Formats: sequence, C-alpha cells, structure tokens
Amino acid sequence: MSHDDFPTDRPAVVTCGLPYANGDLHIGHLRTYVGGDVYSRALDRLGQETAFVSGSDMHGTPVAVNAEQEGVSPEEFALDWHERYAETFPKFNVDFDNYGHTHDETNTEITQQLVRDLDEGGHLYEKEIMVAYDPVDDQYLPDRYVEGTCPYCGAHARGDECDEGCQRHLEPGEVEDPESTISGNPAEYRERTHQFFAVSEFADYLSKFLDRLEGTSNARNQPREWIEQGLQDWCITRDMDWGIDLPGENPQDLVLYVWVDAPIEYISSTKQYSERVGADEFDWEAAWKEGASDEHPEGGEIVHVIGRDIIQHHTIFWPAMLEATDHAEPRAVMASGFVTLGGKGFSTSRDRAVWADEYLDEGFHPDPLRYYLATNGGFQQDVDFSWEKFAERVNTELVGTVGNFLYRSLLFAHRNYEGGPDADAPSDDVAARIDEAVEEFAAAVDDYSVRALGDAVTDLARYGNEYIQRNEPWKLVDEEPAEAERVIYDCVAIAKAIAVLFEPLAPEKSERLWDQLGEPGSVHDATVDAAGEGPAGDLSEPTELFEQVEDERVEDLNEKLEARVAESEADETDDDDEEGSSANDADTTDDTDMTDIEPLSDDRISFDDFQELDIRVGRIEDAVGIDGADDLLKLTVDLGAETRTIVAGLKGLHDVDDLPDTKVIVLANMEKAELFGVESNGMVLAAGEDADLLTTYEDAAPGTKVK
Repeated sequence: MSHDDFPTDRPAVVTCGLPYANGDLHIGHLRTYVGGDVYSRALDRLGQETAFVSGSDMHGTPVAVNAEQEGVSPEEFALDWHERYAETFPKFNVDFDNYGHTHDETNTEITQQLVRDLDEGGHLYEKEIMVAYDPVDDQYLPDRYVEGTCPYCGAHARGDECDEGCQRHLEPGEVEDPESTISGNPAEYRERTHQFFAVSEFADYLSKFLDRLEGTSNARNQPREWIEQGLQDWCITRDMDWGIDLPGENPQDLVLYVWVDAPIEYISSTKQYSERVGADEFDWEAAWKEGASDEHPEGGEIVHVIGRDIIQHHTIFWPAMLEATDHAEPRAVMASGFVTLGGKGFSTSRDRAVWADEYLDEGFHPDPLRYYLATNGGFQQDVDFSWEKFAERVNTELVGTVGNFLYRSLLFAHRNYEGGPDADAPSDDVAARIDEAVEEFAAAVDDYSVRALGDAVTDLARYGNEYIQRNEPWKLVDEEPAEAERVIYDCVAIAKAIAVLFEPLAPEKSERLWDQLGEPGSVHDATVDAAGEGPAGDLSEPTELFEQVEDERVEDLNEKLEARVAESEADETDDDDEEGSSANDADTTDDTDMTDIEPLSDDRISFDDFQELDIRVGRIEDAVGIDGADDLLKLTVDLGAETRTIVAGLKGLHDVDDLPDTKVIVLANMEKAELFGVESNGMVLAAGEDADLLTTYEDAAPGTKVK
C-alpha cells in the first residue's frame, strides 16, 4: 500500500461489501455496488491496474432460518439468491472482474488456512462463554436466532449487533432478555466452549492504522470510539450446521462466524480472477500478501466500498486479521449512507422499497439511476429517493445539461461538416478547460468522491453549453466559416472528453456517445489521456442520449408505489391481528428506522453563502410572555458586543423561569421583524417540534461566532 496519488505502480483491488444471499436487491443496496463500480472504472480511466471483486455472503443464521422455512437446504437457498445477484448486477452495468461466493472451494480453503495461521501465531484461544439456548426446542441460538435488549444503549438488538440503536457489534451472551427468533420462546444462557480471536492485542496497531486509513470520514472516525472504549476479543465460532467448519480439532462441530469468512472472500475472489486471466495480467498475491512482491513488499492498494452499518467489521476485525496473518492492510474504506424513501427507511417486510428489477421493468435505463445514486449528495450522506427527485435530476442535469450540449453540438457538426469538423487541435481555452476537468476527475479519485466525478462531467458540459451559446456558430457559418468550424471542432472535442470522463458513471451511454463520435475501439479502454487528444473519428448522425421523465410518469410511479406499500402494510396488520406479535413474525432482512424524518434537501449552498450567515453564541438574560401571543416569548439575549431583543416561539415548550442564563445559538443577521408589537432582532435556533434549543458543549462566551 502507498499513499501516493492515483495511479500508482501497484496493483489495486476495489471490493464491495458482500450482498447477503437472503432476498431481493433494492436501490438502497445498489448505491454501494454502483459506487464501487464507478470508483473502479475511474481508476481504470487513470491507468491504474485494478481488479474489482465481490461475491455473495452465503452463510449465517438468516440464510439457515429462511431456508428451513422454505423447506430447502441452506446451500440451495443461498445459491439461488447468488445466481440472481450475478444476473442482476450486469443489468445495472456493475461489472465485477470476479463475482464469487463464500461457500465455494477457494474461499473455504483460504478461510481455513487463514484461521490456522491465526492459531499458529498465538492469536486464538478457547473460552467458556454463555450462549443463548431455547429449552423448549432444545437448541442453541447463535447470532440472529436470538434477539433482546442491547446492554450498552437499551435498544432492541439482534444477537450479534445493536442494529436499531448504537450499531455496536455484540458478542454471544451479551444480549439481555434473550428470546428465540425461531419460536418466540424465552431463552436462557448456557456455558459452551468457543474460539476467540485476541483483537485487543491489536489496539495500538489499529489506532495507527486508522491514522493512515483513507476514504470517507465516517469510516476513519467512528472506529476510534470503539478503540477508546477498549476492544473486546472476538468470538469467531458459532453453534450451527451451516458455515465453514472450524479447522483442526472440533469436537463440538462448530462453524466459523460468518464475519470471518465473508471478508476473506475479497481475497478469494481476487485469486479466482488471477487464475482466470493469469498472474501476468493481475497478480492477486502481489496485491494481498506482504512480501509476495520484491518491488512492493507491503502489498497493493486495497479499497473497500461498504455500507456504513459494517464499518466496525472492516476497520477493526478485518485489518486485525490481515495484520496477524501478514496480509496487506486496506488503503481506504468508503462507507456509504443509507437510501431512504420519503424520509423513511426502506422496509423489505412492508415492501416499502424501489426494487432493482422494478426499476428496470418500468423501462428505465440503468445509467440515469447510476448517476442519481452516485451524485445525489456525498457518498457517506443518506440519500432520500423519490421519483420526483429522480426525474428532476434526470431532466435538469442529464437531459438539460449533458444531453442538450452533446446533441446540439454533434447534430450541428454532422449537418455542416461531412465526416466532422477539421482542426489541428482544440483552441487554447477549450484545451485548458478539458485539462481542468481531467484534473478535477483525478482529484475526485484521490478524494474518494464519486459525486465529484459526476460534477467534473456536468460542469464541463455546462461550460460547453455556455461556449456554443457565446460563439453562436450558426451565425458564423456563412460569414466566417473557418471560425464556425473551429468552434464546432472545440465542441466535439468537449464531447469526446465527456465520453471518457462520464464512462464510470454512465458506461453504456458513454459507449453510445463514443460510437456517435466515430472514435476507434471502445470507450471502456480509453484513459483520461484520450480526453485531451481531440476528435479523430467520422461523426454519425447523433441521437439524444437521455430521455425526459414526464410529470405524468412520476404520478403513475408514485401511485403504484403507494398502493403496493399500503397493500403490504394492510396484509401485515391482518397477520398481526390473526396470529399476534411474536418473534416468528419478525422480518429477517434489515429494516432501517421507520421514524418520520424530513428528508435532507438536495439544494446546496456554497461555503461563501454559509460564511454570510452570522451565527453567534448568546446567553438569555430575561424571558417574558407577550400579551396576546399564545406561544411567543420576548427574550433579552446577550450577544457579547450587544444585547438584543428576540421573539421566539418557546412558550409552553420550555419553563420560562428556567430560560435565563441558558446559552443559545442565534442567527444574528436575520432580518428584523415585528411580532405582536415587539421588534425581533435575530433568531434563536432550535430543533424539532419541541423546540430543542441548540447550545454549546463547553464554555464559548456570548458573541463567539459559529463557523
């Protein structure tokens, strides 16, 4: 691993968190896989040697439970979903170099060998622990066979993770008030012998590793809290039949915990890719094993693209395993936010989701969804999906900006210049702007920002629209034909650069654009060097790349979605009325929080706009009611440089007598307003319907600026 700007001379591996072979894919899942594919393709464009790999996560209790409910073996159940995933990803132009699964021979062999290496290195030990047990059904309950209360935050939790609360990984025996998810019976804890990995020994290493780690800030910062709290050793075995057997003596027939073999699939899938294309094409050992390459003994550039709910596994457990077994550590972890629907989390049990197949069945092309998922907010931020927002982004940016520039430029060129306009090279200003776009593209790769990759393209297309409009070649054709041809040549040069730089986000549409430009070969093989070379092909008559999404279509899509969700929720209510609520009725897939939260705005302000907000720390000196106003108080607020009167809707939500001496945050340059005869000179900031007052953590003095 290096920390040099990309491209480097080391082999890179980009991985995506393994989809759990347990149910249909929705667009929330696709955000991670599209993000990984975009990033991998962007590395390719820079000339970085890259393998993009993943696979299906076949093991674990949800697979075993659902297989039993369907009356099939866990292997048959998981393989069926694996095959569906392998068919679905290419439909969205997610192009893995290798897509394997955790139950195949390669992963089984590598997993068991790595566990032997941990044991031989003195990093494993046996320990008697308390394991949940169902005395009625006479069976042990590993992981998600049990649920109860998180001992750390008190939220409802699964057996291995506080999924509804603090997101902390939970060891066997930690969940309080355990119940069986199979029968609903209360469980008890019984003593069993299990294998532990001494993760705590790697606390110093992991702290320094996080200092080196690149990627999104949530992946770098969130794990520090767990290290500071003190790392607990990790139970790596489970009492169940489905999984990879613990190697060596195994009298209790334990299998390895799913989170042992799941990340090892990254190595296994890379090995399978190397075996298929040859080590000369890509050497998996040079990428993953320390000391395998004399030139780069510390290994290659490993980039993990995951959902934020599995940060701990990829920044604590996995790098500790790699360090203990002389494997290369990850260079970066990119952790995506969730996709919500109308401010609520996707719910597979309530059919509250936009499914991957549903999107395609509606006749939409995959590339607009790729663009939407990749560029709608920062990668680590939650994204609220709605058909209205999707249509707006498609119509405004893909159709109105990128598509409009490409079609008008290429159509004018095709109609006026047989074979295309001729010039030696793009004009200096245009060449400089294309170079700037390439630099923005490269910077986005080094910043791990898939959104900025898209911005580099749309900004270049926006420049192209301004350029053609400013020069008006249609007016120059008759009076200054040479100048008109130069302008259109510049526009075609910009179009070629867009084809190259847009390939990671819209690979199929970019290939179609490449063909319209008459460029040789495939855009998928072009590097950023081609973006600045200027057009050389014979133009064909262009067609518009992107289609408008009409308002009537959005209304129809919303009606279908609302009807489906309502029907599913009604069915679920009927089931509850008939059968009562029990653990058997629980959804075995991951539902996110269904609390009503207003979706984040897609409208952004610049840093300069933010700087214009004068936000200050204030201290309330006095608070009195206002005659005739049911909910308003007149506050006297010390802002350091002066004392102001501010009217705030706090009556009934706060005890008026408790407000004096309270620190608050004030928007000081808010326009003055008169309310019930009182002039208000500022705004006190508060959160939510209950007006939770924003304040300071420490002792910032009145007048201190918030920035």
